[in-house]
Amino acid sequence: MAFQFSTTARNAALDAIETAIGASAILKIRSGSSPADCGTADSGTVLATLNLPSDWLAAASGGSKSKSGTWEDTSADATGTAAHFRIYASNGTTVHMQGTITATGGGGDMTLDNTSIASGQQVTITSFTISAGGA
Repeated sequence: MAFQFSTTARNAALDAIETAIGASAILKIRSGSSPADCGTADSGTVLATLNLPSDWLAAASGGSKSKSGTWEDTSADATGTAAHFRIYASNGTTVHMQGTITATGGGGDMTLDNTSIASGQQVTITSFTISAGGA
């Protein structure tokens, strides 16, 4: 049998993720395939860099946690097709989370308004939610 956790335990685990990553987290949207894991070196080109709000995730509820505030880069770093993201601690080098990125409705771990990014354009994250397993 697989482990099961109460909603309270799942919410606590999710809230601990934001605490561990810290305030002033940095999100980088990148082209190409994701690295094998968070400990593997960055891959692809950085297309956009977003300094996330200090309280960048809402309080966990019902075993999930969603973005809080506006996640936006007013001027993209480079031109390319967004394929994955990495979330770093405020130092910009310690990776704590990564996943796929697609346009809204595309089924990625994170969605943005347009995966075809041109240098200098505004980039806006439209949806990001993490859910705890063990329901």
